[in-house]
Amino acid sequence: MLSWVIPLVFAMLCLAMLMNLWSLHTRSGLPDRVLALDTLYINSSALIILFGLWKATELYFEAALLIALLGFVSTVAVCKYMLRGDIIE
Repeated sequence: MLSWVIPLVFAMLCLAMLMNLWSLHTRSGLPDRVLALDTLYINSSALIILFGLWKATELYFEAALLIALLGFVSTVAVCKYMLRGDIIE
C-alpha cells in the first residue's frame, strides 16, 4: 500500500509547495508573504519526513526537525520586526 501512497503524497506536497511559491511571488502584503514562507517551511519539513519514511532511515527526521525549528525562529523574528521595527530590544 505504501508503494503508491508515498508517491501520491510526494506529488501533493510538491503541488502545495508550488502553490506556496506562487503565493509568495504574487502577494503584495508582507504578512501574506510571511505566511506563505512559513507554510513553505512546513511543507518542506513534511516532504523531508516523507522521504525519510520512504528510505526507512532516521537521518531525515533530524534534518526535518532542524528545518522546522529554523522556520519557526525566522517566522517569529520577521513577525517581531513587522510589529516593532526591530528584533532585539
